[in-house]
Amino acid sequence: MRVAAAAALLAICGLAADLSLAQVAPQDALTVMRTLRLNGCGTRAGVQAPLGVSAALNVAASQWSRGSALQSAIEGSGYRQDQSAGLHVAGDLQTLRSALSQRLCVALTDPSMIDAGILQRQRDIWIVLAAPFAAPPTNAAGSIASDVLRLVNAARAQPQRCGHTSLPPAPALRLNELLMRAARAHAEDMLRFNYFDHLGHDGSTPAQRVAASGYDYRLVGENLAIGPETPQDAVRGWLASPGHCQNIMDPRFVESGIAFAATRSGAPRIYWAQEFAASTDQRGRHD
Repeated sequence: MRVAAAAALLAICGLAADLSLAQVAPQDALTVMRTLRLNGCGTRAGVQAPLGVSAALNVAASQWSRGSALQSAIEGSGYRQDQSAGLHVAGDLQTLRSALSQRLCVALTDPSMIDAGILQRQRDIWIVLAAPFAAPPTNAAGSIASDVLRLVNAARAQPQRCGHTSLPPAPALRLNELLMRAARAHAEDMLRFNYFDHLGHDGSTPAQRVAASGYDYRLVGENLAIGPETPQDAVRGWLASPGHCQNIMDPRFVESGIAFAATRSGAPRIYWAQEFAASTDQRGRHD
Protein backbone atom coordinates (compact mmCIF):
# COMPACT_ATOMS: atom_id res chain seq x y z
CA MET A 1 0.00 0.00 0.00
CA ARG A 2 1.36 3.40 -0.92
CA VAL A 3 1.41 5.95 1.86
CA ALA A 4 1.99 9.36 0.35
CA ALA A 5 0.91 12.94 0.30
CA ALA A 6 0.54 14.26 -3.19
CA ALA A 7 -0.50 17.61 -4.54
CA ALA A 8 -2.79 16.94 -7.49
CA LEU A 9 -2.29 18.69 -10.79
CA LEU A 10 -5.66 20.05 -11.86
CA ALA A 11 -7.02 20.91 -15.29
CA ILE A 12 -10.30 22.76 -15.78
CA CYS A 13 -11.70 23.44 -19.20
CA GLY A 14 -14.31 26.11 -19.79
CA LEU A 15 -17.17 25.30 -22.15
CA ALA A 16 -17.44 27.08 -25.47
CA ALA A 17 -20.09 29.73 -25.92
CA ASP A 18 -21.49 29.52 -29.42
CA LEU A 19 -22.40 33.13 -29.99
CA SER A 20 -21.77 35.24 -33.07
CA LEU A 21 -21.45 38.96 -32.54
CA ALA A 22 -18.73 41.59 -32.94
CA GLN A 23 -15.11 40.53 -32.54
CA VAL A 24 -13.02 41.29 -29.43
CA ALA A 25 -9.37 42.35 -29.67
CA PRO A 26 -6.91 40.35 -27.50
CA GLN A 27 -5.86 43.47 -25.56
CA ASP A 28 -9.49 44.25 -24.74
CA ALA A 29 -9.97 40.66 -23.54
CA LEU A 30 -6.90 40.97 -21.34
CA THR A 31 -8.20 44.21 -19.84
CA VAL A 32 -11.53 42.58 -18.97
CA MET A 33 -9.76 39.60 -17.37
CA ARG A 34 -7.51 41.83 -15.28
CA THR A 35 -10.49 43.91 -14.14
CA LEU A 36 -12.47 40.83 -13.07
CA ARG A 37 -9.38 39.40 -11.38
CA LEU A 38 -8.86 42.57 -9.37
CA ASN A 39 -12.48 43.30 -8.50
CA GLY A 40 -13.80 39.77 -8.20
CA CYS A 41 -16.64 37.99 -9.96
CA GLY A 42 -19.57 35.84 -8.95
CA THR A 43 -19.18 35.15 -5.23
CA ARG A 44 -15.39 35.28 -5.33
CA ALA A 45 -13.30 38.20 -4.09
CA GLY A 46 -10.67 39.77 -6.29
CA VAL A 47 -6.95 39.13 -5.96
CA GLN A 48 -3.95 41.45 -6.30
CA ALA A 49 -1.69 38.94 -8.08
CA PRO A 50 -0.90 40.30 -11.56
CA LEU A 51 -1.95 38.49 -14.71
CA GLY A 52 0.54 38.51 -17.57
CA VAL A 53 0.61 37.25 -21.13
CA SER A 54 2.69 34.16 -21.87
CA ALA A 55 4.03 33.63 -25.38
CA ALA A 56 3.88 29.86 -24.84
CA LEU A 57 0.21 30.04 -23.82
CA ASN A 58 -0.52 32.20 -26.87
CA VAL A 59 0.81 29.27 -28.88
CA ALA A 60 -1.32 26.89 -26.81
CA ALA A 61 -4.42 29.00 -27.50
CA SER A 62 -3.62 28.91 -31.21
CA GLN A 63 -3.20 25.14 -31.21
CA TRP A 64 -6.41 24.73 -29.22
CA SER A 65 -8.26 26.90 -31.74
CA ARG A 66 -7.12 24.54 -34.51
CA GLY A 67 -8.63 21.46 -32.90
CA SER A 68 -6.07 20.22 -30.39
CA ALA A 69 -7.30 19.25 -26.92
CA LEU A 70 -6.57 22.01 -24.42
CA GLN A 71 -4.11 19.99 -22.34
CA SER A 72 -2.34 18.67 -25.43
CA ALA A 73 -2.07 22.23 -26.74
CA ILE A 74 -0.51 23.44 -23.48
CA GLU A 75 1.96 20.56 -23.37
CA GLY A 76 2.82 21.09 -27.03
CA SER A 77 3.57 24.76 -26.40
CA GLY A 78 6.30 23.85 -23.91
CA TYR A 79 4.54 25.58 -21.02
CA ARG A 80 5.02 23.63 -17.76
CA GLN A 81 1.81 23.93 -15.81
CA ASP A 82 0.45 23.05 -12.41
CA GLN A 83 -3.12 23.73 -13.41
CA SER A 84 -4.95 25.40 -16.24
CA ALA A 85 -8.31 26.60 -17.47
CA GLY A 86 -9.65 27.51 -20.89
CA LEU A 87 -12.57 29.35 -22.44
CA HIS A 88 -13.72 29.69 -26.07
CA VAL A 89 -16.26 32.43 -26.80
CA ALA A 90 -17.70 33.96 -29.95
CA GLY A 91 -19.25 37.38 -29.43
CA ASP A 92 -18.77 40.97 -28.36
CA LEU A 93 -17.06 42.41 -25.30
CA GLN A 94 -20.16 42.11 -23.11
CA THR A 95 -20.57 38.47 -24.10
CA LEU A 96 -16.95 37.83 -23.22
CA ARG A 97 -17.27 39.59 -19.85
CA SER A 98 -20.35 37.53 -18.99
CA ALA A 99 -18.71 34.26 -20.07
CA LEU A 100 -15.56 35.01 -18.07
CA SER A 101 -17.62 35.84 -14.97
CA GLN A 102 -19.73 32.70 -15.24
CA ARG A 103 -17.24 30.13 -16.47
CA LEU A 104 -13.73 31.28 -15.68
CA CYS A 105 -14.25 33.16 -12.42
CA VAL A 106 -12.57 30.51 -10.23
CA ALA A 107 -9.44 30.51 -12.39
CA LEU A 108 -9.37 34.30 -12.75
CA THR A 109 -9.45 34.80 -8.98
CA ASP A 110 -6.89 32.09 -8.24
CA PRO A 111 -3.67 33.95 -7.33
CA SER A 112 -1.54 31.08 -8.64
CA MET A 113 -2.97 31.50 -12.16
CA ILE A 114 -0.60 34.23 -13.29
CA ASP A 115 -0.21 33.52 -17.02
CA ALA A 116 -2.64 33.97 -19.90
CA GLY A 117 -2.70 33.11 -23.57
CA ILE A 118 -5.13 34.67 -26.04
CA LEU A 119 -5.93 33.91 -29.66
CA GLN A 120 -8.54 35.92 -31.58
CA ARG A 121 -9.85 34.95 -34.99
CA GLN A 122 -12.71 37.04 -36.40
CA ARG A 123 -15.57 36.78 -33.86
CA ASP A 124 -13.99 33.94 -31.86
CA ILE A 125 -11.55 34.24 -29.01
CA TRP A 126 -9.72 31.46 -27.19
CA ILE A 127 -8.36 32.14 -23.69
CA VAL A 128 -6.01 29.95 -21.66
CA LEU A 129 -5.10 30.62 -18.02
CA ALA A 130 -2.43 28.65 -16.19
CA ALA A 131 -0.33 28.40 -13.06
CA PRO A 132 3.30 27.60 -13.84
CA PHE A 133 5.16 24.65 -12.35
CA ALA A 134 7.63 26.27 -9.99
CA ALA A 135 9.87 23.67 -8.37
CA PRO A 136 12.68 24.96 -6.15
CA PRO A 137 16.06 25.30 -7.89
CA THR A 138 18.58 22.51 -7.39
CA ASN A 139 21.10 24.85 -5.77
CA ALA A 140 18.56 25.58 -3.02
CA ALA A 141 18.52 21.98 -1.77
CA GLY A 142 20.29 22.82 1.49
CA SER A 143 18.03 25.72 2.42
CA ILE A 144 14.94 23.77 1.37
CA ALA A 145 15.93 20.89 3.67
CA SER A 146 16.42 23.36 6.51
CA ASP A 147 13.00 24.88 5.84
CA VAL A 148 11.33 21.46 5.91
CA LEU A 149 13.11 20.57 9.14
CA ARG A 150 12.06 23.89 10.71
CA LEU A 151 8.42 23.25 9.83
CA VAL A 152 8.58 19.64 11.03
CA ASN A 153 10.17 20.68 14.31
CA ALA A 154 7.54 23.41 14.75
CA ALA A 155 4.90 20.69 14.40
CA ARG A 156 6.75 18.43 16.85
CA ALA A 157 6.84 21.24 19.38
CA GLN A 158 3.03 21.18 19.63
CA PRO A 159 0.49 18.43 20.32
CA GLN A 160 -0.84 17.04 17.05
CA ARG A 161 -3.87 15.02 16.11
CA CYS A 162 -2.84 12.39 13.58
CA GLY A 163 -6.07 10.93 12.29
CA HIS A 164 -7.92 9.65 15.36
CA THR A 165 -4.78 9.66 17.51
CA SER A 166 -3.70 12.60 19.66
CA LEU A 167 0.06 12.77 20.10
CA PRO A 168 2.06 14.88 22.57
CA PRO A 169 4.95 17.17 21.60
CA ALA A 170 8.23 15.52 20.66
CA PRO A 171 11.84 16.74 20.84
CA ALA A 172 13.27 18.51 17.81
CA LEU A 173 15.01 16.53 15.08
CA ARG A 174 18.41 17.46 13.69
CA LEU A 175 19.69 17.04 10.14
CA ASN A 176 22.11 14.24 9.42
CA GLU A 177 24.21 14.22 6.26
CA LEU A 178 24.01 10.44 5.81
CA LEU A 179 20.22 10.54 6.02
CA MET A 180 20.25 13.47 3.59
CA ARG A 181 22.17 11.22 1.20
CA ALA A 182 19.61 8.42 1.56
CA ALA A 183 16.69 10.82 1.01
CA ARG A 184 18.34 12.38 -2.03
CA ALA A 185 19.09 8.98 -3.57
CA HIS A 186 15.47 7.85 -3.29
CA ALA A 187 13.95 11.13 -4.52
CA GLU A 188 16.25 11.06 -7.56
CA ASP A 189 15.52 7.37 -8.16
CA MET A 190 11.76 7.99 -8.21
CA LEU A 191 12.27 10.87 -10.63
CA ARG A 192 14.58 8.92 -12.92
CA PHE A 193 12.41 5.79 -13.10
CA ASN A 194 9.05 7.60 -12.91
CA TYR A 195 7.46 5.82 -9.94
CA PHE A 196 6.23 6.76 -6.46
CA ASP A 197 6.74 4.19 -3.74
CA HIS A 198 8.68 3.43 -0.57
CA LEU A 199 10.06 0.39 -2.39
CA GLY A 200 12.90 1.44 -4.68
CA HIS A 201 13.01 0.43 -8.34
CA ASP A 202 15.71 -2.06 -7.32
CA GLY A 203 13.54 -3.46 -4.51
CA SER A 204 15.33 -1.55 -1.75
CA THR A 205 13.48 -0.61 1.45
CA PRO A 206 13.90 2.63 3.40
CA ALA A 207 15.98 0.80 6.02
CA GLN A 208 18.25 -0.69 3.36
CA ARG A 209 18.80 2.70 1.75
CA VAL A 210 19.61 4.29 5.10
CA ALA A 211 22.07 1.49 5.86
CA ALA A 212 23.64 1.89 2.40
CA SER A 213 24.35 5.53 3.21
CA GLY A 214 26.54 4.39 6.10
CA TYR A 215 24.08 5.30 8.87
CA ASP A 216 24.06 2.67 11.64
CA TYR A 217 20.36 2.75 12.37
CA ARG A 218 18.26 1.38 15.19
CA LEU A 219 14.95 2.71 13.87
CA VAL A 220 13.97 4.10 10.45
CA GLY A 221 10.89 5.82 9.04
CA GLU A 222 10.20 7.55 5.74
CA ASN A 223 7.74 10.13 4.39
CA LEU A 224 7.30 10.68 0.65
CA ALA A 225 5.34 13.21 -1.38
CA ILE A 226 4.78 13.90 -5.05
CA GLY A 227 3.58 17.25 -6.35
CA PRO A 228 4.13 19.90 -3.63
CA GLU A 229 6.40 22.69 -4.81
CA THR A 230 7.21 24.27 -1.44
CA PRO A 231 8.32 22.99 1.98
CA GLN A 232 5.10 24.40 3.42
CA ASP A 233 2.92 22.37 1.06
CA ALA A 234 4.95 19.20 1.60
CA VAL A 235 4.78 19.38 5.40
CA ARG A 236 1.13 20.44 5.36
CA GLY A 237 0.29 17.36 3.30
CA TRP A 238 2.22 15.06 5.61
CA LEU A 239 0.54 16.44 8.72
CA ALA A 240 -2.87 15.88 7.09
CA SER A 241 -2.06 12.18 6.54
CA PRO A 242 -2.23 10.05 9.73
CA GLY A 243 0.70 7.78 8.89
CA HIS A 244 2.98 10.62 7.84
CA CYS A 245 1.90 12.69 10.82
CA GLN A 246 2.76 9.83 13.19
CA ASN A 247 6.25 9.61 11.69
CA ILE A 248 6.71 13.34 12.22
CA MET A 249 5.55 13.11 15.84
CA ASP A 250 7.38 9.88 16.81
CA PRO A 251 9.65 10.83 19.75
CA ARG A 252 11.92 7.85 19.07
CA PHE A 253 13.31 9.53 15.96
CA VAL A 254 16.31 11.76 16.63
CA GLU A 255 17.69 12.69 13.19
CA SER A 256 16.36 13.35 9.73
CA GLY A 257 17.40 13.73 6.10
CA ILE A 258 15.32 15.65 3.56
CA ALA A 259 15.59 15.97 -0.22
CA PHE A 260 13.59 16.72 -3.35
CA ALA A 261 14.08 15.97 -7.04
CA ALA A 262 12.23 17.68 -9.90
CA THR A 263 12.13 17.58 -13.68
CA ARG A 264 13.72 20.61 -15.36
CA SER A 265 12.02 20.07 -18.71
CA GLY A 266 9.12 18.11 -20.11
CA ALA A 267 6.23 16.96 -17.93
CA PRO A 268 6.32 18.58 -14.46
CA ARG A 269 7.16 16.15 -11.67
CA ILE A 270 8.61 16.72 -8.20
CA TYR A 271 9.30 14.16 -5.50
CA TRP A 272 10.09 14.65 -1.80
CA ALA A 273 11.66 12.23 0.65
CA GLN A 274 12.20 12.62 4.37
CA GLU A 275 14.07 9.96 6.30
CA PHE A 276 13.64 9.65 10.08
CA ALA A 277 16.05 7.61 12.15
CA ALA A 278 17.78 6.92 15.45
CA SER A 279 21.22 5.34 15.44
CA THR A 280 22.31 2.43 17.59
CA ASP A 281 24.19 4.78 19.94
CA GLN A 282 21.14 7.03 20.44
CA ARG A 283 18.95 4.62 22.45
CA GLY A 284 16.89 6.69 24.80
CA ARG A 285 18.53 9.98 23.72
CA HIS A 286 16.40 12.89 22.56
CA ASP A 287 18.92 15.75 22.69
